[in-house]
Amino acid sequence: MPFQKIQAEKLSSSVVNQIELLILRGILRPGDRLPSERELADQLGVSRPSLREAVSELQERGLLKARAGAGIFVGEMIGAAFSDALLDLFARHDEAVFDYIDFRRDMEGLAAERAAIRGSDTDLKVVDTIFQKMVAAHSKRDPSEEAQLDAEFHLAIIEASHNVVMLHMMRAMFQMLREGVFYNRKVMFQQRLTRDDLLNQHRAINEALQARDPAAARAMVAAHLNYVEQSLSDQQRADHNELIARQRLQSETRR
Repeated sequence: MPFQKIQAEKLSSSVVNQIELLILRGILRPGDRLPSERELADQLGVSRPSLREAVSELQERGLLKARAGAGIFVGEMIGAAFSDALLDLFARHDEAVFDYIDFRRDMEGLAAERAAIRGSDTDLKVVDTIFQKMVAAHSKRDPSEEAQLDAEFHLAIIEASHNVVMLHMMRAMFQMLREGVFYNRKVMFQQRLTRDDLLNQHRAINEALQARDPAAARAMVAAHLNYVEQSLSDQQRADHNELIARQRLQSETRR
């Protein structure tokens, strides 16, 4: 018979499994600092030697990283999703910008639809809490905080869809957005009318989710990203026209 004796799992293996799941589910995020060794051992109910063994294994696999004098952090694994050469290629060609928005429109629309169905009440409360922070940040002259909350809002919806593969892929996509690989997100928040439009679009997405209306949630995400796409297209056209106008001005002043 193909049965084997049950082996008691080492405490360190249990610790490894728990930390793995927290990272997989997006609860522990890249760059997050773990509690001190003593505190974490107390929280997990294991000895410090067992904890050290688990942390060592996770470090060897790149999931955790020690920083001298600072502690243990979740590894920055997101960047590994795309090579430096590919990131550079994305940044050099406008075609990638609109393909990026197209990809987000499909993925985030699906995530919003699923979040309206699968998300728990707590998931949707997280989304609403971030939106209320956006409302509070909207009155500030500096758009940086609102732009940051914009990314957190969209990622909270993806988390609420409860698909870990989508979650980690979209985190990689948003990391590239934060780093300006595709376009400068803060530029969109600098104009008051645009900021008003964006806030209203996020309000519509939030209201659809809170109402648990999957079709409306997906439609509102699509409408929001259509707006982003059109705004970027308009800005590129304006930049192109300005470049030509400056060339004409330089030519005229030389005559």
